[in-house]
Amino acid sequence: MQALLTRIILFGQDIDKLKDFYIENFNLTVTEETEHLWVVLNAGAVEIGLHRVGEAYLTTDEAGFKANSNTKLVFSIDTDLNLFRQNLITKGVSMREIRSYAPNMLHCDGEDPEGNVFQLAWKITHTA
Repeated sequence: MQALLTRIILFGQDIDKLKDFYIENFNLTVTEETEHLWVVLNAGAVEIGLHRVGEAYLTTDEAGFKANSNTKLVFSIDTDLNLFRQNLITKGVSMREIRSYAPNMLHCDGEDPEGNVFQLAWKITHTA
């Protein structure tokens, strides 16, 4: 028997803000939604669920809600990583430096508005 991963759920405080972030920056589409509480985004082979945290975890702190997770979402992109990264930085997204861990592969981590870490992965298919 084989089990297939079909959905990853991120918990957050401002689900609308998270939804808008992933739609605007990664061109994901909503497939299911309960306003302000639950959203499912089509992210290709795996869906991303955004679930509002329980009342006990909500915060009014000026710094806002920050995820405390070891999870990293990895998005494979088909466009120049430098340009994609710079576009996100221009929009105020926190982005780390570009790194290479394998031949012809570049990676760059960033954070969504609630501190969930994502990675951009770009396979270089041409040489300059």
